[in-house]
Amino acid sequence: MGYRKPRLPVLVLGEAVALSVLGLSAIDAASPRAVSAGAGTTSPPLPVVPELHVLRNRLGTAPGMILITPQRHPPAALHGAEILDGRGRPVWFRPALSGQFATDLRVQRYRGRPVLTWLQGAIVSRPFTYTGTAYIADARYHVIATVKGIADPHEFQLTPRGTALLTDAQSRHMDLTSVGGTRNDTIRDGILREVDVATGKTLWRWSALDHIPITESYRPTTKAGDRPHDSLHLNSVEEDRDGNLLVSAMKTCTIYKVDRWTGRIIWRLGGRNSTFRLGPGVRFCGQHDAHWAGENLIRVFDNGTLPEPHASRVAWIKIDPVGKTATLVRQIIQPQHMSAVIQGGAQELPNGNTAVSWGSIGRISEFSPDGSRLFDASLPRGVISYRMYRAPWNGRPSTPPIVITRGDVVHAVWNGATGVARWRVLAGPTQNAMKPVAEAAWNGLDTAIALPGASASAPYVQVQALDANGTVLDTGAPRRRPQLRGPVGPSVTRARRVR
Repeated sequence: MGYRKPRLPVLVLGEAVALSVLGLSAIDAASPRAVSAGAGTTSPPLPVVPELHVLRNRLGTAPGMILITPQRHPPAALHGAEILDGRGRPVWFRPALSGQFATDLRVQRYRGRPVLTWLQGAIVSRPFTYTGTAYIADARYHVIATVKGIADPHEFQLTPRGTALLTDAQSRHMDLTSVGGTRNDTIRDGILREVDVATGKTLWRWSALDHIPITESYRPTTKAGDRPHDSLHLNSVEEDRDGNLLVSAMKTCTIYKVDRWTGRIIWRLGGRNSTFRLGPGVRFCGQHDAHWAGENLIRVFDNGTLPEPHASRVAWIKIDPVGKTATLVRQIIQPQHMSAVIQGGAQELPNGNTAVSWGSIGRISEFSPDGSRLFDASLPRGVISYRMYRAPWNGRPSTPPIVITRGDVVHAVWNGATGVARWRVLAGPTQNAMKPVAEAAWNGLDTAIALPGASASAPYVQVQALDANGTVLDTGAPRRRPQLRGPVGPSVTRARRVR
């Protein structure tokens, strides 16, 4: 199978942005509060948000929002947690603070309600470690819970018990002479934990090195500088119906079923010591994101990296626990036959479609059950997303929309509001003498609207968010327009004059 290996962006570092425009405070990023733009004369900067280049969008895609975590190199590039609508237009963006990056943004349920969850943290180069926090936010984008001190950015999965399953890591000293290391070498142990979200207490812990020999790794002694050996690299965990766990280890090219109560390995799929005889097309390596897709059916995002690279794919593998065989049922191959060196994942959608993030390739897609590509989009050059999810989400920020002025163009911004169909612009000589002058359809987080006629010189402007029935959802504070000169920005949504 032919493939092309894309240029690999370095895992992101962050930078400061104009957080107030997006309703976030730089003072306390763990509990962001919106900053209202009042009637001052200084207009805030326009929000800078990563945008998708939609290449294909056909009928049959699943309903719901698109959730990604843009990451980019060099450090001056924008990154964080982002929600987009089904057409790829930004709805909500939470930039990561300087030096940090976000992963695994998704919709889950906590205490019976839909919530957003994501991981955010930073990599410290000396010694080479990750330190991060898991965030849980409600529909008003208030962070309602956190789990701190996480040393791995791959997985944070809520359970109905008020707990979270997560991947973690810890450095250990081991004798690695059998695989070319030293007697007292440093190695990165893959850890699974179940944590009580409310208290942060670890209820259950599992060490991969206690149960998986280092000789199972296809890269047991890769080491650079201060980085410890990373022979396992756990990257997904899922609870089975019997309470046991399905675990993916990238560098052993193996999916494990782990007994939750004893910690022993029940079986191995793939790798050097597979419990199952692998049929044609089953073998995978460097994989991410293994999940149950049915009775004895596993869906895996196969990066196709080790030991012989091939095009990345999503593979559905049927295992026979009695006959000890594994059979390839179907697969979706990366359309450009490229190999995602890092990251990536696949999600089964309620209508039977499959959403795919192609990791370091910088593309996201959606496929029908017969393999037809219904949606395809590329992130900005050099930008990647760890995973992609599609899910229904209804967000209503706790603070009102803001208006930003640029010449005779106003920009309506309400970061995270999902129910806005149209924007109404009011203008007038004073704050108390404004009237409707224009309307325009919502066109993403930043909707630009040209002021018509005499209203283009009105000293005060204000915006109202309208739903599909024309009901006012919220009204922003009036803003006095600065007397700016110069060309109007190129992005203008043509407004309909209100009579």
